[in-house]
Amino acid sequence: MNKAIVIIPTYNEIENIELMIRHVMHLPELFDMLIIDDGSPDGTALKVKELQSEFVGRIFLEERKGKLGLGTAYIHGFKIALQKGYEYIFEMDADFSHNPDDLIRLYNACLEDGYDLAIGSRYIKGVTVVNWPIGRVLMSYFASYYVRLVTGLKIMDTTAGFKCYNRKVLETIDLDKIRFIGYAFQIEMKFTTWKHGFRIVEIPIIFMDRERGVSKMSSRIFKEAFLGVLQIKIRSWFRKYALAQN
Repeated sequence: MNKAIVIIPTYNEIENIELMIRHVMHLPELFDMLIIDDGSPDGTALKVKELQSEFVGRIFLEERKGKLGLGTAYIHGFKIALQKGYEYIFEMDADFSHNPDDLIRLYNACLEDGYDLAIGSRYIKGVTVVNWPIGRVLMSYFASYYVRLVTGLKIMDTTAGFKCYNRKVLETIDLDKIRFIGYAFQIEMKFTTWKHGFRIVEIPIIFMDRERGVSKMSSRIFKEAFLGVLQIKIRSWFRKYALAQN
């Protein structure tokens, strides 16, 4: 078993999933993969099962019935990864908006540089987003500004979904108390990690909009994030956060 596992939630990613798995499987660093599929009718899970027989012991699949949300997929995946004993646990999208080659940079930030959470950041060096409409870029950028303003979080890309956690972060966070499922989930996890005093670093990446498949973004997800930030901040006033032992 490798030390690191990449968790990828999927829904109708048949056009991307084989390419993504093969790319990760052939990286010079060894990463295992856990695919959390929410009942994709397009055969995504069947394709993963085919690849499991080719990459024996390195690809795991969890099939869930229906679209249960990004946040619940990752929480489910985190618990499995901890149970299996992985030291470094990644979040990544299936659609190549995150370059799988950057897994190694995030991994080294935790393994060699000692950070507890490494974030693939679109905004730590200006704006490094390709093929997004300008309106979406501005919405995402100023959403992160809004999060920093409300929460005090010292992270430029607060909604980033490309991350590497040291297992001790996920062992410290009470995962059953993480409430949100969309962008607010990403904010809540970063905010909670920060409040516990873990070391966080942003690694600059180039974010590419998907070329294949359909985006899962919706106005409901943005609304959850906007209101969720206020809820996250208010709830933090009534919680105690055990400080990390570094």
